[in-house]
Amino acid sequence: MDGMLATVFLEFLGKPIWIWLVFIGVVLTLLVLDLGVLNRRDHVIGVGESLKLSAFYIAVAMLFGGWVWYSMGSEAGLQYYTGFFVEKSLSLDNVFVISLIFSYFAVPRELQHRVLFWGILGVIVLRGLMIGAGAALVSEFHWVLYLFGAFLVLTGIKMLFTKDEETNLGENAALRFLKSHIRVTDRFHGHHFIVKEPSGPGGAMRWAATPLLLALIMVELADLVFAVDSVPAIFAITTDPYLVYTSNIFAILGLRALYFALAAMVHRFRYLKYALALVLVFIGGKIFYTQFFGKPDPLIALGVTFALIGGGVLVSLWKTSRETKTAAAE
Repeated sequence: MDGMLATVFLEFLGKPIWIWLVFIGVVLTLLVLDLGVLNRRDHVIGVGESLKLSAFYIAVAMLFGGWVWYSMGSEAGLQYYTGFFVEKSLSLDNVFVISLIFSYFAVPRELQHRVLFWGILGVIVLRGLMIGAGAALVSEFHWVLYLFGAFLVLTGIKMLFTKDEETNLGENAALRFLKSHIRVTDRFHGHHFIVKEPSGPGGAMRWAATPLLLALIMVELADLVFAVDSVPAIFAITTDPYLVYTSNIFAILGLRALYFALAAMVHRFRYLKYALALVLVFIGGKIFYTQFFGKPDPLIALGVTFALIGGGVLVSLWKTSRETKTAAAE
């Protein structure tokens, strides 16, 4: 056990400490700018503001990738960009789930950004732990990569042939557990996650969670579920913990900014899941291809990934546009 913990530490911090500090500094600057400057007051984020903020995050992620390319080499740069695009694409499904959570709890639109902001802090920690553990396993037991590959291929095939089903959040086991074990207020209290309120008529003041806290916890749990797919997918691209972690975090940061634009048009990406399924099959299969035929050019992996995702987006927009015109004509 001590050996595995030591491996986690060494693998996760295997790069020079200044390289990690550059990344941490960039992320902290973005978070402070986001909540401390741009969104100090709770307000409704419109589609235009969402697109501008997302474009800014994507630009920062691209520039960081350019720095990785310059400081660590072209192969590392291509692996970073591939991981970024894969994580960004796989996280699109998360937008639908987050929208469902906000609708279920009736979270006011002006408070949704606050939930997403504090949620990203949990993601930074949880993804770090998962990636650190994954790096340790891959370092100690290289065959784990083949398990990742098989898992991705099977998950992709399942996505191709599984029909979408409506999700009833009220039946979620985690939510039922939370409601039965903690006190929850029956209304929102501004942007507060916990408040003090009387335990009954004339009762003592006791701490209680607000519905906003339950929404935050459910968003974190949803991300944890999606990480089960996305983390192995990026390990299939590169086993460098630094590239895995940085591409993960930058993709998620940008997606949370884009949420308010995507939530209004998530139905337009109905067919994207088939492209994502093919991406998972391709990435998982690449692990086995590398074993038998050698490592493919990272540029090919990036090109195929980008082509599949781009094709999925275009087909989705085209087909949903046709369906809308057909429905309007009837």
